[in-house]
Amino acid sequence: MAYTALAKMRQNNLNKFGVDIGPKEPDLYTLGNADSLKCASLRFIHRACEGLKFDNSIEAEEDASGILKGTSLKPGQIPYNMQMDINRLCLERCLEQFIDSGSAEDAYLVYYCYLEIFLGHYGKSKKMVELLSEYESNGSSLLMKHRDHYSHSVYVFALGLAVYETNEHYRASFRKYCEAKSGREYSDCGLANLFLEFWGMTSLFHDIGYPFELPFEQVMSYFEVNKQKRGVNTPYIAYHALDTLTSMGEEETARFESLYGRKFTSASELFAYDITSKIGKVYDFTEEYLLNIILAKPCYPEKFDYYMDHAVFSAYRLYRELVSTMDLSGITTMHVDALTAIILHNSMFKHRIAFYKAENVEDRKAPLNVDLHPLAWLLMLCDELQCWDRTAYGRNSRTELHPMGAEFDFSNNAVSAVYYYDENEQEKIDAFEQKYKAWEDAGENGKPPRLKAYSDMAEKEQRFKADIELIIDTSIIPLSVKPDTRPVDRKSKHIFLSNSNFMHLYDFAVSLHGRDQGPDVSIEVLEEQFEALSLEYQLSTINRAKNFSKYLDAINCFYTDKIVDYDMITAFTEEQAAVFAPMEHERWIREHQSMGWTYGTLYEEVESPLGSKALREQMRCHKLAMDGDITSEDIYQHYLELSEEDQGKDWKPFNVMLTLLKKFDGLRIYFYSLK
Repeated sequence: MAYTALAKMRQNNLNKFGVDIGPKEPDLYTLGNADSLKCASLRFIHRACEGLKFDNSIEAEEDASGILKGTSLKPGQIPYNMQMDINRLCLERCLEQFIDSGSAEDAYLVYYCYLEIFLGHYGKSKKMVELLSEYESNGSSLLMKHRDHYSHSVYVFALGLAVYETNEHYRASFRKYCEAKSGREYSDCGLANLFLEFWGMTSLFHDIGYPFELPFEQVMSYFEVNKQKRGVNTPYIAYHALDTLTSMGEEETARFESLYGRKFTSASELFAYDITSKIGKVYDFTEEYLLNIILAKPCYPEKFDYYMDHAVFSAYRLYRELVSTMDLSGITTMHVDALTAIILHNSMFKHRIAFYKAENVEDRKAPLNVDLHPLAWLLMLCDELQCWDRTAYGRNSRTELHPMGAEFDFSNNAVSAVYYYDENEQEKIDAFEQKYKAWEDAGENGKPPRLKAYSDMAEKEQRFKADIELIIDTSIIPLSVKPDTRPVDRKSKHIFLSNSNFMHLYDFAVSLHGRDQGPDVSIEVLEEQFEALSLEYQLSTINRAKNFSKYLDAINCFYTDKIVDYDMITAFTEEQAAVFAPMEHERWIREHQSMGWTYGTLYEEVESPLGSKALREQMRCHKLAMDGDITSEDIYQHYLELSEEDQGKDWKPFNVMLTLLKKFDGLRIYFYSLK
């Protein structure tokens, strides 16, 4: 059993009660190609990451004292390692949900899981995570070219998990690198858990510096409208006074001196040293050269063809987050590896170290070998591969042809990718192919015709694949790429009328959980109560809030923080509740099924010193759960058979929440009539 703490509890329950009641083994996703993106990435979390964040000393203390240290609905209800197993299952399920939809709301849940599991507190880092999404959705439409980086980063995360799971050469390289660095040997699970933590940090936060690049590009776009050459004789933004992000205090300096044997006064110095020590000799550059580049990028964009490198800001912002929220003694050289992978991924390595597209071919340097910096190598690979299903915000980007979907096969230590384009754009594709054939027939003089991403994959030059091979050494993972077309399917996005300037999911969930506290309670108190829940229960409440827009849509309502000319509602009627309450019940049933809960009432029938609710959490069975292959009709009938009190649990919380939402978020709910 991959979830070993759940298996131990199941055996304990069997020994104690003589009934194999649970917890059951959570289901592993196995449909379709076993080496697809979805199967491989979920299999990695499910099987490879056994024992994630386990603490054997806490387990021994629990066994000796009989006092449990894990939190479920309340603290002290389950063993600590069982909580860690459930946390890992939460991450697995949230990633599965995101791969199915690709939506920003589901991407948010993956971020949420990662921060709770590895940094211990979502609330401390929420601004870092949410700022990028807010900036992109509100400011990017002013740009000429810009596409989503929020959901993109979670796709990059999934791609890296799939590569690690399926590519024995990458696993061997990562092992060699980590064991040489630490001077210790890792078990397979220990290495996988290390990879999950630091690949997650690298991939999920590699673009959080975009809020610095976006204002720069907005100014550039203003003048590009008139077709002026970029940056020439026009105003542009530069950043100074970055000490608040980069400078080191005495404690930081002491910590990194203990790790590297020398003193640093800033994150910039640390990054330059670490990157140079890894690849400086191979690429023939000095620490001084690289430090000057790092320092110049935010301040002197004119030296870089009037481009601002978000990667530098991403590394700075994540560095500041880590040293501000973590115990400094817990920061290791692996954290620095994640930071330097981020700073290299955009243009630093390509244009200032490898010069991969220098006009003089002799000036080009070798693509990055995986052994030199495994995290940077993987980030560059996955960042390039992830070009599908990205919301286009920029004015030009919205009219260009980009892949809307992709299918991957990671078998045989290789990557085979098919990128799908909207079949309604076939006219554009046919026109391009005619022009390309004419160019070939005319002797291939001059530059070939192009159709953005499609031509980079379809033309014989295979520019998309060739560029990747110029950036990283792909000898351990041969690439195969081709384009295709298929119909657009946007149903998985679950797009409804409800919207605001912000995602609001966290605030929704906090309000839902604290709905019985009264109108005068502060948001700080509500957040404290919400964060005392286990990750599973926090996510369940967030998922309930996430489905709110779906429920409103079903009753011809929507929420917004804008003032609009519709009838506002302050409470749901019984008729409206009768529509969306069964929908909420189905969400609850299917969520519990996916998390391994089963039907059962034994927890109410036996004595336990911790009480029936704690026993329910340990058995992971519930009297309202359902087993088997159930349909929506089955669940609806199940809802109708519930008591009036239990039915009320599916809709009454939303009524109480309306007052809190108005107080904390300024959101209003409106009704529209269908004519």
